Amino acid sequence: MNKYKVGLVGTRRGAGIVRAMLHHPQCELAALCDIDPTALETLNQEVHLANDRLYEKFDDFVSADLDVALIATPIEFHAQQSIAAMEAGKHVMCEQTMAYSIQDCQRVIDAAKRTGKTYMMAENYSFFHCVLEWKKMIRAGKLGKIYHAEGEYIHEIVDLLVDPKTGNRQWRYPRAPIWYCGHSVGPLLFMMEDRVVKATGVTPGKNTHPDEEGISFLDMETGLFLTEKGCVIKILASQTVKRYRQGGSYLTWYCLYGTKGFVESGRDKTWEGLEWIEDVDTKKAGARYVPTPFSDPNAPAEATAGGHGTGEYYMVRHFIESLNRGTQPSFNAVQAAEVTVPGLVAHESAMQGGVWLDVPQFAW
Repeated sequence: MNKYKVGLVGTRRGAGIVRAMLHHPQCELAALCDIDPTALETLNQEVHLANDRLYEKFDDFVSADLDVALIATPIEFHAQQSIAAMEAGKHVMCEQTMAYSIQDCQRVIDAAKRTGKTYMMAENYSFFHCVLEWKKMIRAGKLGKIYHAEGEYIHEIVDLLVDPKTGNRQWRYPRAPIWYCGHSVGPLLFMMEDRVVKATGVTPGKNTHPDEEGISFLDMETGLFLTEKGCVIKILASQTVKRYRQGGSYLTWYCLYGTKGFVESGRDKTWEGLEWIEDVDTKKAGARYVPTPFSDPNAPAEATAGGHGTGEYYMVRHFIESLNRGTQPSFNAVQAAEVTVPGLVAHESAMQGGVWLDVPQFAW
């Protein structure tokens, strides 16, 4: 059984993926890197690496004896660090999204082609239990042809945009809400095995924080996407909306409509959604309330160690299996671009008043 020596850069954002890696029998944590020595030491208190395996400079880290580089730094560094890691002979799993520009997405694809190394964007929401189950249903034809799908990613993170204590802008500040659409459009494209060809976007502007300059403070952005298979996808994204519930302000929600039925996830921690399938249900009885959990109830106990339900557990296993087989994983360099770029184009459309724009297509 091959053992993969894994290194992480970005110890706060990447801690969950590392914990999932530590529960894989083929993974050995070999290095940590962070520009903040306190953050570095905090995670190392859990994983117990020798001091010579702790790095504060990325250039030193990427030169270390590693098979896999986990990149969980701010998004503006994802492209350059992913490219550097592949050129240094490492496979890459990189936090989403892929990059902040179409050009950088293409550069990562080119590097994956040139080096022959495996790249996977860590789109962990696509490995939620309900998403994986719906993917099976769609492949089996139980929903018929999917012609409309929706996703929402609502997460009030004002304190992560501007530090409330210092007033300093933080690394998420330059990010438009719909740029971070991987957790919403990503699972939908993953389930439908489709890609976006056209996009439009609209925003109500800055009503909640009218004095803030950054595009991150747009109240919401709504994107409409037309896919290659003729499906329309609607995505709603916000980083500032005042939608609070007991336990937090976070919402991820999905629904898919097909010629033979529909499914939609729950909107709260009950994780109870709706389902109606032509071959199972009747019009008179209507839709059934069904569990749509993010965690697999039959997974082993350690499967939640990484967080995000069992998403990171199954994502890591998918990645390692692709390395074992020498095959491209889901959310490889091309598919990562196909998930990232629609949000970039939708934002550009919103800034132009909602015109329809072509979405660049990528290939190996």
